[in-house]
Amino acid sequence: MMPERAGSASGDELAVPMAWLYAEYVADEVLRQAELMQPTTLEFRAGRDALALTAFLSGGAQLSGAGVVSQLEHWCDLTAAAEPWHSWCSRRLQYLHREEQAIGRTGADLPFARAAWRRLVETELLSADEDYDAGTWEGADVDEDPAPTVWTPAWQLGLPLASLALQMF
Repeated sequence: MMPERAGSASGDELAVPMAWLYAEYVADEVLRQAELMQPTTLEFRAGRDALALTAFLSGGAQLSGAGVVSQLEHWCDLTAAAEPWHSWCSRRLQYLHREEQAIGRTGADLPFARAAWRRLVETELLSADEDYDAGTWEGADVDEDPAPTVWTPAWQLGLPLASLALQMF
């Protein structure tokens, strides 16, 4: 989906990031239908950003309707494992940036994708410590001692949420 132009006859045009907005819309719908998290939470936002990035960077934001459904399995594969997804996103964003520099024109969509990436990487959310083992602490009672929390990059919480929502879709 190409960016649309809106503006006056004087030539002052504003590029509308249609591909990014569509990717966000699809991600939002998938997550809302899964009903895994309240849409007002930061975790939901992280999941939506992770899924929107996946759709946008894989070219799925170029599709509509049935084309999106055909991409769901591919998006499930991309979101299945954290480290490969993180590396893939980083490489795709760099590639698209270099491509825009080569043609000498900046599109409307990439700045939004990069902002979502920055939010996912730089924002940390409080989550349960997955490495915590109550049995290793002397005298620990699993029922009385809740798992400690740790600060986790938002993408590490949003990606599993996006992956699970895709599987449920």
